[in-house]
Amino acid sequence: MTARPGPQRSDQFPQWVPDAVRNYLVHTEAGMSIRALARARDCHPSTVLRQVRKLEVRRDDLLIDGALKSLSAQACAASNDGSKGSCPMQPESLFKPAPHAPALTQYRIDQEARRILRRLCEQGAVLAAARDMDTAVVVREARGGDPLRTTSVDREIAQAMALKDWIACADPDARVARYFITNTGRAALRRLTAEGENRAGGFTGKRADCDPDAAWDLAALESECQAQARYHATESPLVGLARRRDRDGTLFLSRALVATGERLREDFELAQMATGGRGGWINAALGQTPPVSAGAGVAAQAAHERVRAALHDLGPGLGDVVLRCCCFLEGLEATEKTMGWSARSGKIVLRIALDRLGRHYAQTQGRFGPLIG
Repeated sequence: MTARPGPQRSDQFPQWVPDAVRNYLVHTEAGMSIRALARARDCHPSTVLRQVRKLEVRRDDLLIDGALKSLSAQACAASNDGSKGSCPMQPESLFKPAPHAPALTQYRIDQEARRILRRLCEQGAVLAAARDMDTAVVVREARGGDPLRTTSVDREIAQAMALKDWIACADPDARVARYFITNTGRAALRRLTAEGENRAGGFTGKRADCDPDAAWDLAALESECQAQARYHATESPLVGLARRRDRDGTLFLSRALVATGERLREDFELAQMATGGRGGWINAALGQTPPVSAGAGVAAQAAHERVRAALHDLGPGLGDVVLRCCCFLEGLEATEKTMGWSARSGKIVLRIALDRLGRHYAQTQGRFGPLIG
């Protein structure tokens, strides 16, 4: 006699999949009734019904629809042990552990979402996706009103963020769907930011501090965790400094200096794509930068070289402060403490460094620099 599955999670799906999505797929793909599913998940049938109806309405969303189709295919393959042909998904099998670990983990989603959601918090930023595009992009309005691509997003990451309601599309019927960050996404960013800060302040050297599914050695893991912990701010420190004024009422950082810092930040984001998102930039002012990954795009490689040249030209001290404040988005107080500087001296050094960085760009790339795209 086969025991009826209990209220445990249906782990034939990846662990990151929200419960509402699991319930929808078990009902629509496996054919389990609303009442039977509610008994199995120990909840009221109306709860499952609302979840099913909500996702059914959202099937017009290309990211939602693509994610549901992909998850359904994964569950079919697991139910049939990889056999081909029709897929009679068995409801009971969907409550058993998956035989193979999924490629997309919650850890990877969190790490990518921290970067992407931070970009989506910028004024005028949207995530653009189309059916014929393998990747999505985050764009925002640049100088002159032209769209500027600030980062790219793997399609499976964008789909996971849509399933989690971190992003939403106002017009899913458009040829290019435009997604905005939701209140749920902002709350997720605050949570991920807090987790990153906690990890930065109390790294234990255990694999659980990062990805529990990754087979990394501890030395590499510690270096990676410490590097990633720096990318957690929702706003560049330059933006906060740009609001401050000197005693005579003039802005402490001019628009030109802020634009210079943002220019380095945009190049750094592209350079991260060339290195696979790994750390190793901490000594970039000394000329020690992470190597470019095999197969990196031409634009990412060019951005990597621009960042390397700029930081090497500034040298230790000036290069360190712009790297930490513009690229790592580290606060000035934290930078002053790390560098051993006196309080309130960091902003003076930063202003000098940005002025020097602007001259470097003017001499090597022209006033407006190369187009990023």
